[in-house]
Amino acid sequence: MLSEERHEAIAAFVRRHGSASVGTLSVDFAVSEATIRRDLEMLSDSGVVRRVRGGACDVRGSVRPEADARGFAEVATSASAAKRRIAERAAGCIADGDVIALDIGTTVAAMCPLLVNRSLTVVTASLAVVKALADAPSIDIVVLGGLLRPNYQSLVGTLTESALRQVRVDAAFVGTSGIRPDGTVLDSTPSEVPVKRGLLDVSTSAFLLADHEKFPGSGFLEVSTLGRFTALVTDRSPDSLTLPDGEDLEVLLA
Repeated sequence: MLSEERHEAIAAFVRRHGSASVGTLSVDFAVSEATIRRDLEMLSDSGVVRRVRGGACDVRGSVRPEADARGFAEVATSASAAKRRIAERAAGCIADGDVIALDIGTTVAAMCPLLVNRSLTVVTASLAVVKALADAPSIDIVVLGGLLRPNYQSLVGTLTESALRQVRVDAAFVGTSGIRPDGTVLDSTPSEVPVKRGLLDVSTSAFLLADHEKFPGSGFLEVSTLGRFTALVTDRSPDSLTLPDGEDLEVLLA
């Protein structure tokens, strides 16, 4: 294959797949990795692809946010009994007539069956919450628009964050992927973190819902400290937590 033909074929491959690594292209086109690197540099200089570490991406990019390793439906089945108990405890903190915000997590979504006969206004970026409450006779739903994350049924991005700043809620119910022993609340999805922080900013009170698996759980992105929350709703006493001096936290056991 001539170099010009290979360049065209590489460009087509990157456009089709969105990105490609040097190793993959080297195998597919039966040339050395050094040759592929030179090809990518030339294509990048010509504006055909965008050079990134280890390969190249389509210059058009993609606005689709990152997918979770496990989809919403799969996560919802994990520790489901504990999530139901936590959801029941959290639902008991809501009064009829409240304006509440429900985060995108599966523990928060478990509250929905308990709310269908309540009189509430629900603000959410979770399509799972919207679906669960759509037919509730006395619930008004405010859907925060944005970019869809298909495998977690959530809306994220600039539009979501902008819409969130325009509302105020009596209580926000927020999920997490993990809580460190020092009280740092974590998440593992970059596009979700600004939404969670926004929920804290617009709420009069905020409740963190976390089953025992979330201590310490997972996650590498800091959402906030536990001190930003009114209460932690969980199924087991978090004996491992050591909060900073001056910070206090109500723990509601389910």
